[in-house]
Amino acid sequence: MKTKTYVVTGAASGIGKEFIETVANDNIVFAGFRNKKHEDELKEISPNIYPFYVDYSVPETIKLAADYILSKCTKIDTLVNIAGCVVGGPVENVNLDEVRRQFNVNVFGHIELTQKLMPILECGRIINISSMASFGLFPFISPYCASKKCLDMFFNSLLIENKKNLKIISVKPGVIATPLWGKSIEENLRYYDNYGDYSKEMKYVLLNAEKNKTRGLSAKDVVKVILKADRAKNPKLSYTVGLDAYVASLVARLPQNIINLIIKWGIKSRIK
Repeated sequence: MKTKTYVVTGAASGIGKEFIETVANDNIVFAGFRNKKHEDELKEISPNIYPFYVDYSVPETIKLAADYILSKCTKIDTLVNIAGCVVGGPVENVNLDEVRRQFNVNVFGHIELTQKLMPILECGRIINISSMASFGLFPFISPYCASKKCLDMFFNSLLIENKKNLKIISVKPGVIATPLWGKSIEENLRYYDNYGDYSKEMKYVLLNAEKNKTRGLSAKDVVKVILKADRAKNPKLSYTVGLDAYVASLVARLPQNIINLIIKWGIKSRIK
């Protein structure tokens, strides 16, 4: 198997770290991190790993990251977009600055880095880690759901439009036990006092996120699907990972008014 060059964002933990640990021994990996304490940890995994700093909430770091990658290689085989965050809150009073940050991190950052790396992505692959949230079934985390749907829509258009023979794949996991949930709890607790009449609902959402830190599938399950999509001659446009994601994909096919009734019933049955 020939050596490949990967660019992986969100590589310092969770799915990203599991992925680079799996492929780094036989491939070149540019590993994106946001917290600078992780740089040395990434280097210790393999001499084939080239860490780079990027924070999608700070746009100027995207150009610096792209310039670094472009200075080190002439061809990217696969770009794996994993970096992300979760913003929650009722639409009525969600902090709009946080919604903007949600889209900067989960959508615009990925688009901008991809744009800047396009010159060396000829005939390559882009694998986006989306989410079952992209099916739009989960109230009180609408910023996250919308961002993942938006990511899929932008990159599907890129797939249709591009003249570089790119293959673009969306991987949609269900609940995965990763540090993402712990980070999301810390970030959203800052705004807990703003939830007003929705405090019971948001308490349930935050408790659910706490459970998600340890339940669900492992990051390895997602990595297996990423590798499947990366190695397939003709990969599918979209892969679900986990029974919950598969069920969500089926429910999303129902008429919207039926979906809404199901979700409202679910909320009332769980929140007293």
